[in-house]
Amino acid sequence: MSEKERRHEIDLDQIKLALQKRERRFLRPLIDELHPYDVGQIFFQLTGVYRSHFLGMLNAEEIAELLQEMETEEQQEILANLSLEKTSRVLNRMSSDDAADLFGEMEESNVQTLLKSMERDEADKVRALLHYPEDTAGGKMTLEYVSVYDTYTVEEVIQYLRREAPTAETVYYVYVIDADDRLVGVVSLRELLIAQPDTPITEIMFERIIAVPVDMDQEEVATMMERYDFLAIPVVDDEKRLLGIITVDDVIDVLIEEAQEDIAKLSAVSQTEMDILTHPFASARRRIPWLLLLLLIGMGTASILSAFEATIDKVAALAFFMPMIAGMTGNTGTQSLALVIRGLASGQITRDRYWQILRQEGVVGVIIGVVCSLLIIGIVTLLMGNPYLGLVVGGSMLLTLIVGTLAGTVIPLILHLLKVDPTVASGPLITTLNDVFSLLIYFGFATLFIQYLI
Repeated sequence: MSEKERRHEIDLDQIKLALQKRERRFLRPLIDELHPYDVGQIFFQLTGVYRSHFLGMLNAEEIAELLQEMETEEQQEILANLSLEKTSRVLNRMSSDDAADLFGEMEESNVQTLLKSMERDEADKVRALLHYPEDTAGGKMTLEYVSVYDTYTVEEVIQYLRREAPTAETVYYVYVIDADDRLVGVVSLRELLIAQPDTPITEIMFERIIAVPVDMDQEEVATMMERYDFLAIPVVDDEKRLLGIITVDDVIDVLIEEAQEDIAKLSAVSQTEMDILTHPFASARRRIPWLLLLLLIGMGTASILSAFEATIDKVAALAFFMPMIAGMTGNTGTQSLALVIRGLASGQITRDRYWQILRQEGVVGVIIGVVCSLLIIGIVTLLMGNPYLGLVVGGSMLLTLIVGTLAGTVIPLILHLLKVDPTVASGPLITTLNDVFSLLIYFGFATLFIQYLI
């Protein structure tokens, strides 16, 4: 055991001892110095009654901060150790968007019970956010922001900011609205600090505002914030009224969530299965539909082999190179698929660049095909002593690599054009389809030139 781990174990034992003796004098300085995430790690290393005692040492504000650093399952586990009265106090101190995210994963009856126990203003904020789909800008925004009217001076804004800052999610931007609550400008904290106190806010605010509609998809919001390097972005309705803001920490969560979702689709498993430890039957149930689809497509491979049985009987050596042809085609298709998916996700591939990426990957397929086919022609000729067999295998590989590369490029582009998530063109699907294409080309070539192979 390392010295660091030994100190960590001793500290945990001391925490348990302090909890047994109810020694707040030992625990309070420790809790005050730790980040909420680290406090959460201590909580989950404790067991049984120690957890309840530990939460008893935390006030509602600290538990609220702790919950905001946890995943949904961990949040619910912490709430299970609290009374309803303390739970309501904790929820009143959570930011509205985090509370809405938590409620979105709970049973409706429990949600209504907790909403009734909360302060009316806080409950109304959460209800307003629950109205929006969770994967939209409205579902990700928070209502804790600072906005001022366009009649304010810099001094009035700073005074107002001092009052509102403790409850705001971020104070780096102050949003300026008119009498109808329409967003007319934004000013940074830096601009406020360097401006003269009697300056009207309209003179220093930035009027070319980048805002997102309330129904915009969360992935598009993340792209916008990445493009402009914002710490927060305002959310507006159809009439440009300010509804809330989305902060960069929520966008990071979106990027992680979308990346996990894309990886899941590319692997032909469901999003929930990216949680490694799941029930075996639940995991199998989610995989079976995809595997059955791939199985049906794979039956095409068996049909091809059956159709070319006579060719294989005449030249048994053809079977030696069948796995290589299929494998190489699947590999090059998967490479192109990964490149296109990445380009679409990053915005580098747009509709006006479809033909450019098709030409690029087509040329890449030709180059790869020529290099690999020349190499395999030489190897097969030397090993089998039959140059015609080498030409058939090499010629087949040239065509299959070109087809595989184009298939891995065209399929996600078509899906994107049809407004279907291109990640559904998963690696296993592309590989299975390319198996069918490659074997059809390979044995078609062999049958066409069978007289030279016998």
